[in-house]
Amino acid sequence: MARSRSGAGSSSSTSRSGRTPLNASDLVAVEPRGRRHCAECRTGPLALLVMADGAPRCLDCADLGHLVYLPRGNTALTRRAREGSSLSVVVVRRNSKRRRYERQGVLVEEAALALAERRCLADAEARARRRERDAVRRAEQDVRFTAAFAEELRRLFPGCPQDRARAVAEHASVRGSGRVGRSAAGRALDRGAVTAALRAAVRHVDTEYDTLLMSGVPWAEARRRVSPEVDALLNAWRRPADDSPHP
Repeated sequence: MARSRSGAGSSSSTSRSGRTPLNASDLVAVEPRGRRHCAECRTGPLALLVMADGAPRCLDCADLGHLVYLPRGNTALTRRAREGSSLSVVVVRRNSKRRRYERQGVLVEEAALALAERRCLADAEARARRRERDAVRRAEQDVRFTAAFAEELRRLFPGCPQDRARAVAEHASVRGSGRVGRSAAGRALDRGAVTAALRAAVRHVDTEYDTLLMSGVPWAEARRRVSPEVDALLNAWRRPADDSPHP
């Protein structure tokens, strides 16, 4: 039964992908590149072989035929399967271009693999449930934050219609949007951030700012042109609603 010291993947044969090198105690099976036959029972060509006494052996003749193959790719599954299997074999294949053996998977006991799969599936389900709970919690937090943002906007601008304040808050506070409501100042309900969100909304909705941009006016010049209208409306909204009708 071949071990890593037989040449099929010593610790120096770690691939550049960062896979763990073989240990000296690892049992090794090889995916042959050519047509190889078992030196004992003469079966072949072999999909996997182990070297024993300098000759290739099939898994059955090497007393490994009861093991099942687990390809590499799922680190957690491989680790659990190897931990639960009283016998495991590293499967390698020769990379002629790099002149070294590289891991392809492991052979483990079927019961150990089944148990590892159940545990990984349970973990996946647990992670999915946790993601769902996190999504619900974030949604609840977003609702509370949007309400607080709208309330602060109405406190600073009591003349602003309630539905308008709510729309501005919802737009400014979208998670991951990069808008002012999601900035540190916005999350702290800073006066400047709240005012900036309302100013931007007024600029787009209540002035010809967008039309100016579409006609080729530079954004700085377009802002300068509509600034008096924006300031007038914000000043009007700084007074209670009954004293400041919408222009």
